[in-house]
Amino acid sequence: MFLGEHQHTLDTKGRLSLPAKFRGEMTGRLVISKGLEGCLYVHSAEEYVGFLGRLTDKGDFDPKFRQVRRFFSSGAVETELDAAGRISVSSNLREYAGLDKDVAVIGNGDRIEVWDAAKWAAYNGETTDRIEDVTRELAELGIL
Repeated sequence: MFLGEHQHTLDTKGRLSLPAKFRGEMTGRLVISKGLEGCLYVHSAEEYVGFLGRLTDKGDFDPKFRQVRRFFSSGAVETELDAAGRISVSSNLREYAGLDKDVAVIGNGDRIEVWDAAKWAAYNGETTDRIEDVTRELAELGIL
């Protein structure tokens, strides 16, 4: 399970060192894809197969399902940790997420998220301001 927030930097070649506590769970092949709210998702290849499977189980006849599936798979890249514990983030994914140098690496349960540090700070501040309202709404729906 991935938890916590870590501040890191991209090097000039677009490589990102993952936090040491995440490396033990991210062995073998990894998949980096576009995420929601302008971040990137990093899954183990096995978890990514399950993630896509949940999307493809819905069928191919609804344009919304096709759109969502294409969003998450079209720019996805397979990679592995190098000997220094880094992943290479492709230029198209760096552009999508607005990654330049300073990034926030976020543990989000079954995946890692990579955010531009300033974008994460703004998003996290907005979420903190609204979290009581959001949790109350979800509780009223019986979700929490």
